[in-house]
Amino acid sequence: MIERKQRHRATDGRGVVVTGGNSGIGAAIADAFRANGDRVIVLDRSGTGAEVIRVDVSKEDSVRVAFAEARARLGTIDVLVNSAGLLTESPLQNMTLAMWNETLSVDLTGVFLCCREVVGEMREQKWGRIINIASQLATKGGTGLSHYAAAKAGVVALTKSLALEVAGDNVLVNSIAPGPIETPLVDGISEDWKIAKRAELPLGRFGQPEEVAPTAVLLASEPGGNLFVGQTLGPNSGDVMQ
Repeated sequence: MIERKQRHRATDGRGVVVTGGNSGIGAAIADAFRANGDRVIVLDRSGTGAEVIRVDVSKEDSVRVAFAEARARLGTIDVLVNSAGLLTESPLQNMTLAMWNETLSVDLTGVFLCCREVVGEMREQKWGRIINIASQLATKGGTGLSHYAAAKAGVVALTKSLALEVAGDNVLVNSIAPGPIETPLVDGISEDWKIAKRAELPLGRFGQPEEVAPTAVLLASEPGGNLFVGQTLGPNSGDVMQ
């Protein structure tokens, strides 16, 4: 199976889909795969261009149409990176059901819908890599971020469960749980929260998107990623140590 994939890469690279790939961590990951010689399609709620398809990952029909278009452009989808996300801030006592549902629908249900679109194809071709972007808050929680932490904990559990289902078909599913990263997603969080968080970090700083992207390339690589099954890797500035 490794030989089959090497032949595919030698001709025109793997087909890679990155959701949320127009900014932040997703954009850095898309760039890293392009630099690796892969063919990349970005699925995002905004943006235009030959490599961009509009999608609302929380909507089943939107996801289905977007992946059909991505498949038509790429031929096959060999690697999926679920990076689309939403981050808002509120104490649980004041959180509305609408805020809770919106976060869960994008950050967790969106991952489920996108995984479901590709996993059958990957199992049939006996090769695939799925990489879900979680968060270190899935492990430790976060003040004012209970909805986000709950969604990301769900992503970690989904990753492990799906990995168990499909590893026998050489489809490897893993997640990345970054710490705070300097992205537009984090820009909307209060400055007080960011100051307090920086003070907790052994490195004393937030990460940059390009410091996370190589982890995704590793997980999708051969032979480097071949033994990662249901794992969560943590480029998190020391916020969580395992």
